[in-house]
Amino acid sequence: MKLVDARALIDAATDAFVAAGVGADEARTVSEGLTEANLFGHDSHGIGLVPRYLDNMRLGLLRPAQRVEIVADHGALVSMNGHRGFGQVIGEQATDIAIERAQRHGVCIAGLHNAHHVARIGRWAEQCARANLASIHFVNVLSSPLVAPHRGTDARLATNPFCVGVPHTPHPIVLDYATSMVAQGKVRVAHEAGKEMEPGLLLDGEGRPTRDPAVMFSDKMGAMLPFALHKGYALAVMCEILGGALSGGKVQDQLFDPSPMINNMLSVVFVPDKLTTRETLASQIASLAAWLRGSPRAKDDEPILMPGEPERITAAQRERDGIPLASGTCKALVAAGKRAGSDAFERLLA
Repeated sequence: MKLVDARALIDAATDAFVAAGVGADEARTVSEGLTEANLFGHDSHGIGLVPRYLDNMRLGLLRPAQRVEIVADHGALVSMNGHRGFGQVIGEQATDIAIERAQRHGVCIAGLHNAHHVARIGRWAEQCARANLASIHFVNVLSSPLVAPHRGTDARLATNPFCVGVPHTPHPIVLDYATSMVAQGKVRVAHEAGKEMEPGLLLDGEGRPTRDPAVMFSDKMGAMLPFALHKGYALAVMCEILGGALSGGKVQDQLFDPSPMINNMLSVVFVPDKLTTRETLASQIASLAAWLRGSPRAKDDEPILMPGEPERITAAQRERDGIPLASGTCKALVAAGKRAGSDAFERLLA
């Protein structure tokens, strides 16, 4: 592992995107979003995706300089097309629209479809929380299938994230996870680091349990498993229906090669103090947190945390010490930067 300063990573990624033809402001927005995911410990959605993004640009699967378009407007219900633009840009624009509608109507149900990878969904819940709004997000992914259905042995679904955010001080309470046992990017990180996965996460190309992350990158690709057996699978299906079909997008019902990395998202954004006061909400969260933390710890060195706290702890550490990148990730970034006409990653990581 190589420890790299977050700001230096943002600068290097920005340079690579600009060299590939992305506008400077858009390139920095995307690079900041990716690096923030690394800071929060979600390396699967971080800077290691730069090569995939650049490849998708060359293939026409990702289109820079796009803006979100409202295609159906019913006041508190709105549907938007992302035109395959950078998810970090399109997601922010779509969330701004959802926030404005929720502030006007008390609630907004916002469908976003046809956006390139919108990355860490918690980023959009946090954007809502900064506006003192609560939010729920259902997401599907049009990609090469990655996750087996419950009782199945090959990949039919993507990782279909689910996210909930509640405004709070000093940081929002945020639940943000894939409906698979593990995010595909975490398998990639393990593969690049030459590490095995934990048991119970993966199937090989024959549908047999395995710990080898290489099965997700082989010609006869394996599959990840849904979390909590039928429960995670059922939630993934609902993300497929709500995030895919009801956003104005499409459900996963075919093979994609190469993967377009298209996200569709249905967001429910609302004003919590239409239902309770901000003071009462804060008091209730504090009371709940105190009650939970009062449980005797299973391990003395592992405190009981509220959702969103692990990310803040990791961010503080990585801001101080640097973001860890596996050697395989560094090599991929250097090579991708060179193909784009930038030596910024080479100067930083070589």
